[in-house]
Amino acid sequence: MTLPSNLQNDLTNCRLPVDEASSLPAACYHSDFVSKQETELIFHRHWLGLGRADRFKESGQFETMEIAGVPLILMLDNNKTLHAFNNACRHRGARLLEGSGNTSGVRCPFHSWYYSTDGQLVSAPQMENTKRFCKKETGLFEFSLKIHAGFIFVCFSPNPPDFSKHIGDFDRIHAPWPIDTLVSTRRTSFEVNCNWKLFIEVFNEYYHLQSVHPQSLNDSYYIPNTADVTVGNYASQFGETQGSSGLLPEKQNHALPLIPGLAKKEKSGARYSWVYPNMTFALSPDAMWIYEAYPIAPNRCRAYQTICFPSSSLALDDFDMRANFYYERFDAAVEEDRIALENQQRGMDSPFTTPGRFSTVMEPSVSAFASWYASQLQSA
Repeated sequence: MTLPSNLQNDLTNCRLPVDEASSLPAACYHSDFVSKQETELIFHRHWLGLGRADRFKESGQFETMEIAGVPLILMLDNNKTLHAFNNACRHRGARLLEGSGNTSGVRCPFHSWYYSTDGQLVSAPQMENTKRFCKKETGLFEFSLKIHAGFIFVCFSPNPPDFSKHIGDFDRIHAPWPIDTLVSTRRTSFEVNCNWKLFIEVFNEYYHLQSVHPQSLNDSYYIPNTADVTVGNYASQFGETQGSSGLLPEKQNHALPLIPGLAKKEKSGARYSWVYPNMTFALSPDAMWIYEAYPIAPNRCRAYQTICFPSSSLALDDFDMRANFYYERFDAAVEEDRIALENQQRGMDSPFTTPGRFSTVMEPSVSAFASWYASQLQSA
């Protein structure tokens, strides 16, 4: 479907260098038309970040998700291999599982077809006389899945893009942190009345700190460094902080030990990275926190938050008590962001809202994503 000429022009302006670029047009945050375009061109074609793999520990453990209209089952099979299945029976499409849990197999609630944890069809009652029916060819529909640096990536396309090009030089930029060994300790989800892109954007810019977090986070952050030049579908920026950015200023005395092996620079601040389109995370000297965002409607999204620490911190006798102070900081920030984002969405919903310009120091990652996003919509 051809994009309207005014939207084409606005998207072209997003692809200019950050000191010349404009932000995404408001239609990208409220239009049903644009929502359908991004579903087809982004969510159904590209690799999506689905959080950490270590939340799946036991054979048969599963979690269901709904991503841009795709019902998904993530499941660990009996050999501890993680799979991503379409959450629909291969017989007549009934939804198979809800929520999360652990199972020895998957039985369709409609006609009792039964699948093993690796998606193979084990039994199909009353199908013996059906000609050319083959159980081996009728397992659950499976999507492409990669695990990289401890993160799960899934692609719905039957011809997924080259993952090595998607991830690019991610490992080089993040090499100072042992990301793949960090342990997830809490994962939560919630809904926000804003477009999914707004939720990820606010996590990747420093501009809002003074206005949105004046009493909580603002004093923890200095002006960030120049954004890194990256290769691949991601953006990253490092900035020095006052103490641990994973704690509120008045709770710094509860800081956990530093992640072992960090160099002087990495001990002094936090790196914020955005793996396009929907996953972002921060690496501090003592923790990592991650957000994923998925569209529910153009003006509503579901977000997941995951908190991670090194195993050496988890071994401390008082870890649970000290970790709660980190959770307090993350929850406080999300609530303050939520108020700001829902207000921003109301402004984006106006038919007279026009694209703005970026602060080259405070918003380079938002600009980089806008450029990438615009290129995807214009590729059709």
